[in-house]
Amino acid sequence: MLFVELALIRWTGSNVIYLSYFSNFVLLGSFLGIGVGFLRANAKVNLFRWAPLGLAALIGFVHVFPVKIDRSSTDLLFFGEFQRSGLPIWATLPVIFVVAALVMAMIAEGVARTFVTFAPLEAYRLDILGSIAGIAAFSLLSFTGAPPVVWGIVVAITFAWLLGRELKGNPASMLQAAALLALVLVLSGESLVAGDYWSPYYKISLRGLEDEKVWVLVNGIPHQLIESTEQRRAQEPFYFLPYEHRTSRSPPENVLIIGAGTGSDAAIALSQGAGHVDAVEIDPRLAQFGRAFHPDRPYDDPRVDVIVNDGRAFLEQTDRTYDMILFALPDSLTLVSGQSSLRLESYLFTIEAIGAARDHLAPGGVFAMYNYYRQPWLVYRLANTLQQAFGNPPCVDSFGKPAAWLGVLEASSSPGALTCDTRGIAGARSLAIPPPATDDHPFLYLRGGFPGLYVIALGLILLVSLAVVRATAGPFRGMSSYLDLFFMGAAFLLIETKNVVQFALLFGTTWFVNALVFAGILVTVLAAVEVARRVRFARPARLYVALVAALGVAWIVPSDWLLALPAPARFVAAVLIAFSPVFLANLVFAERFRDVSASGVAFGANLLGAMVGGMLEYTSLVIGYRSLLLVAAALYGLAFAFGRSHLVAEAREPAGTAPG
Repeated sequence: MLFVELALIRWTGSNVIYLSYFSNFVLLGSFLGIGVGFLRANAKVNLFRWAPLGLAALIGFVHVFPVKIDRSSTDLLFFGEFQRSGLPIWATLPVIFVVAALVMAMIAEGVARTFVTFAPLEAYRLDILGSIAGIAAFSLLSFTGAPPVVWGIVVAITFAWLLGRELKGNPASMLQAAALLALVLVLSGESLVAGDYWSPYYKISLRGLEDEKVWVLVNGIPHQLIESTEQRRAQEPFYFLPYEHRTSRSPPENVLIIGAGTGSDAAIALSQGAGHVDAVEIDPRLAQFGRAFHPDRPYDDPRVDVIVNDGRAFLEQTDRTYDMILFALPDSLTLVSGQSSLRLESYLFTIEAIGAARDHLAPGGVFAMYNYYRQPWLVYRLANTLQQAFGNPPCVDSFGKPAAWLGVLEASSSPGALTCDTRGIAGARSLAIPPPATDDHPFLYLRGGFPGLYVIALGLILLVSLAVVRATAGPFRGMSSYLDLFFMGAAFLLIETKNVVQFALLFGTTWFVNALVFAGILVTVLAAVEVARRVRFARPARLYVALVAALGVAWIVPSDWLLALPAPARFVAAVLIAFSPVFLANLVFAERFRDVSASGVAFGANLLGAMVGGMLEYTSLVIGYRSLLLVAAALYGLAFAFGRSHLVAEAREPAGTAPG
């Protein structure tokens, strides 16, 4: 179930560009579907056998109506001057949400029908073990660069094994086999396209390999252009401005490039006489393509060290100093995961990140950044950030045209290190420039307030979810006795999200860190279940007190304090602070869940709560990620209030005994 969820989030995001910024919608649809599936654990009609058809239908819809580019929204920011293909957002997102929910409901119903045959905690334990296996398998395939057809084969084989005996001799078996075959064939056709590759982050397409220029597209978006330094100077001379604005006539000895991509910026640095270049690129595939296809072969030059890592993490880990640091178009065009609104480059543009870059400059060193932006206010927001970080007005070169506002900014702590015609944010007073982004609120592209498109979309999701749950489970009073589990699910999703973004800040937004965090959460959940299976707590209400205290500690300890620690100490402190609430939250859940009378309904309510928690995650766009812990604490307060009668009953049971 988790393997299919992760695969859907990844695959749909690669074919529907809206989901590069709304991947949480697939997650929300999955939680809704899984919750509904568990509510149907005792239904007369078993929908699990039809799951292959539902999955094939979803794959078919996305394959027939892909959305490659969208540049039409004013709430969501994109770069470049491209037009989208496919259906409009108001048609695409609802279909994907509903069908994803339907597919996951069918799969979850199969899980639920087995789930209810075990004692509640034993079923939960097996569910967590299966989740660990699912995330491990998908992470391994991502690491090896396996294309979607491999994911499809894994899913098809698993379905065939699970359904084989049940459908043997059943006329429906032909439909199942046809659906699984169609699923694999569609994914095969996509996976075998010449020039298409898969990295841990997105689908990468190379076009024009036989020409002098090679276009690099990610998830269907033109992302980079591999061409020679001479061509770059003729067509995009802004790449050379940071070197031209230096007052020093001697070439920079040491250069750091963050967002090195396929090597064009490194080639330019070498052409300007750089003695040494550290080229930091988060995607190993892009670095590989630069080594293979760049005509200037910068990554083969002994003066260049290619470092596959997150840029902010590298700044926190290195003790080197540089004469020039470049943030070279670090625009990932994708989110860290389906569970947060954090983009891969979000922590590069905060005031704290710019300060970290400043601290790695040698005396007289220059910091520069450039990118294409949709609106001029973004250029000046970054200029204001540089001015606050460096204490001097930065050089600002901007070249405007609709939907592709180019900004080149340079700054230095030494006022005389740069010479340029335009400095600071003079002339931008009428743009209502937002303050600098911060590590707690790293949403550079959000101008202010809550995007109207999100309000509409989340409102519709809530209405659809209420209607679906009502139609599936009947009157809501049937779940009223499990409202505490509902609020637990919502709160726990927020804790998960906070841990994902916390570790992304502390150790990098790489896919590996992300996979380790999810695996660590699941292992911690499993540990809590194992403790609960062996020990009964005489006063389970005290677990709530310990949980709220742990959330309070996580809220009090600032991220910059953790960032200041050496890497080993930072890891230990981060694990203790982040996973203590996870462990205690699952002790609270397990103590309540062990004695439920209807484990399918109870677990379904918990999963539907997680869906609501996924919607509440969007409040971080306004209140920041740190405050999500306060929201989680409030939700656990509601769980305590609605589950207090169960706590009183449990307190009467003898302590220290194993569950019966």
